[in-house]
Amino acid sequence: MGLYAEIKEDFSNAYKNDPALNSKLDFIFNYPGVWAIAWYRVAHKLHNINCKRLARIIMGFTQIMTAIDIHPAATIGKRVFIDHGVGVVIGETAIIEDDVLIYQGVTLGGVSLTHGKRHPTIKQGAVIGAGAKVLGNITIGEYAKIGANSVVVKEVPDCSTAIGIPAHVIEKGRCKDPFMHNMLPDINKEMFEYLLKRVAILEHILVEDNKNVLEEDLELENIYESFIKAMKS
Repeated sequence: MGLYAEIKEDFSNAYKNDPALNSKLDFIFNYPGVWAIAWYRVAHKLHNINCKRLARIIMGFTQIMTAIDIHPAATIGKRVFIDHGVGVVIGETAIIEDDVLIYQGVTLGGVSLTHGKRHPTIKQGAVIGAGAKVLGNITIGEYAKIGANSVVVKEVPDCSTAIGIPAHVIEKGRCKDPFMHNMLPDINKEMFEYLLKRVAILEHILVEDNKNVLEEDLELENIYESFIKAMKS
């Protein structure tokens, strides 16, 4: 596919991914992510023919205009959509496959100063939630979903959902389900609820020797062990 065809596909892809897009005027002024990808396509072609300085200049101006920082050496596939886009950073050795959805504030960054592959690989159909930081030479699997503001430093399998700091996989085997930001579990809330219940049970044990209380404590301990096992998997 030629450069013009790639950019045309990026433009049409915006209409498929955002129901708020109602007019060409909206498209021109309110979709920095699409324009950043379009200029990246040009800069990437120049980078590949060794016009690296010009490629960097183009992406420098693009960063000023869109508040999106994409290195021209990064590899970005077809129909990648950056929604809203402000604050997105995509590093030099990052690889993004086809049909990936990236929300605002996402960083695909490196954790090493050495040369070579040091940025993430995002496989086909993945969704990276707003503010998420995906760091290092790791792979986010096909159709995986990363929750908003998560910090991902380990591999995420295909068809999985990962959330938290650091991110933990909480669901596996759900590929095509929509990414419902409001349906992600609150791990911290669940942990605090466990601690409060545990303290209440221990207080009862101190006051009276109650067999039922001991059974409740054992049941709660089993729930806790299952929770920790899920976090480590």
